[in-house]
Amino acid sequence: MKIDRLIGILSVLLQEEKVTAPELAERFEVSRRTINRDIDELLYAGIPIRTCQGVGGGISIAEGYKVDRTILTSKDMQMILAGLRSLDSVSGSSYYGQLMEKIQAGSSELITGRDSILIDLSSWYKDTLAPKISTIQDAIENRHLLEFYYYAPSGESKRSIEPYYIVFKWTSWYVYGWCRKRKDYRLFKLNRMDKVKETDKDFPCRNAPVPDLSSELKFPRNIILKALFEPDMKWRLVEEFGPGCYEEQDDGRLLLIRDYADMDNLTMWMLTFGDKVEVLEPEELRDNLKTMAESMIKMYGGYENGRN
Repeated sequence: MKIDRLIGILSVLLQEEKVTAPELAERFEVSRRTINRDIDELLYAGIPIRTCQGVGGGISIAEGYKVDRTILTSKDMQMILAGLRSLDSVSGSSYYGQLMEKIQAGSSELITGRDSILIDLSSWYKDTLAPKISTIQDAIENRHLLEFYYYAPSGESKRSIEPYYIVFKWTSWYVYGWCRKRKDYRLFKLNRMDKVKETDKDFPCRNAPVPDLSSELKFPRNIILKALFEPDMKWRLVEEFGPGCYEEQDDGRLLLIRDYADMDNLTMWMLTFGDKVEVLEPEELRDNLKTMAESMIKMYGGYENGRN
């Protein structure tokens, strides 16, 4: 993408004393004319780039500006490259890895040692997730409407949105945009989207705000859970909420008090513990679990022929 190439060119210029347009064109696999346009855009952005024609000429950044490259230490570069590698885990290609190699060229003084941070943002849905992300990226860049079928607790619907951001939050991927059905900005979970299609319909770019990803704002937590867990469930509580999230009782059970936003999700989560937990509050959750337990007993014939 264009913005990635501009960042890559700037990185190369910060790392090398001088480079020619043909060298940049070859490195970024574009034409020399495209490189010239990119250099013009960097100039318009205020980057003090100098060009020199003839033998020994080339493209460089003013010396006073280049001194600031020392701000990027080897550790900084390792973090940047780790971030680029992580994007390949969901892109379905090695695009970011190739960009990383182009940025790395000539920067051995900043990048040393083995990679110590490996990030994989993919999921069990990688085969379907990567094409969705690619389609959404194209729609955002081209300012094209995005259409898809969406599966929500309230039912299924066909949506048309003006896409603005791809978001990774709460261990899941989302697209944020203006929903033409709801006449407002919405966050859509990619795993609930099907038949994602970039249309050829343009839309005027709104002054879209950066999505507020505060879980407290999106999902008010007004359900207070009080539950006693068996001691052998300590690892799960620590994994999800950290050490110190519970109070150990005299009988060894672990008291957890947490606030939640959604009763349905909370009910499903509690069921994953089976008989390893006793819910104290809220009463609605106790009733939900009791009703579901009775339904399962009926389904599996627990009371059949007088059995209990």
